[in-house]
Amino acid sequence: MSIDDALGAALSWKPLRPPECVVLAGRTVRLEPLDPARHGAELYAASHGPGVPPELWLYLSVGPFASEAPFLAWLEKCAASKDPLFLAVIDQQTGRAVGMVSYMRIEPAHGVIEIGNIWFGPVIQRTAQATEAIFLLARHVFDDLGYRRLEWKCNADNAPSRRAALRFGFSYEGLFRQHMVIKDRSRDTTWFAMVRDEWAPIRAAFVAWLDPGNFGADGKQRRGLAQIRADQIRAERTS
Repeated sequence: MSIDDALGAALSWKPLRPPECVVLAGRTVRLEPLDPARHGAELYAASHGPGVPPELWLYLSVGPFASEAPFLAWLEKCAASKDPLFLAVIDQQTGRAVGMVSYMRIEPAHGVIEIGNIWFGPVIQRTAQATEAIFLLARHVFDDLGYRRLEWKCNADNAPSRRAALRFGFSYEGLFRQHMVIKDRSRDTTWFAMVRDEWAPIRAAFVAWLDPGNFGADGKQRRGLAQIRADQIRAERTS
């Protein structure tokens, strides 16, 4: 048996560059390097102010914070980190910081990267802004950086995060039992991923869903993201 038969064809692979602190701009949101001086007060209000459900911090490794001072101290540590690499989510309409995301577990040698530490303030939860933020992260990974694999992991008990991963086009890959200890609790972790060969139709579905024509005058979607992908698959099978 040849090595190609045993291990597959050679890739002529070269390590990639890690993501850098750049602005990723969309129609409804932009992602920009975290700056505690500029974003801190708005992020604290978005995550601890009136109307913020306590569940926002339930599955995150930190928080909630007793006051703004320790929150800002945490942001300073986040801003100094290269992995995770944190970005603030900015509402394009208001210019206010309304959430945070990060690239993490960055492996340029293998072309693998994870998105995590994701939280959105109530004002953009379950909105086009939240979906576009994930699209901007994924598009940068595959289209700009050329990575092979994008991962999404979450607490196995976090049903909304599991549903979101599937809605965005990630595939479920398994359960890692007793994977971590978070806030002194044992955490089982569900793993999801998408790979570069799958990206083109996922990208097209994001673009179609985010198109302003997909939303009525009341702001409600005409077709869901999962429905658009299902329609794509049916069209491919009949073409």
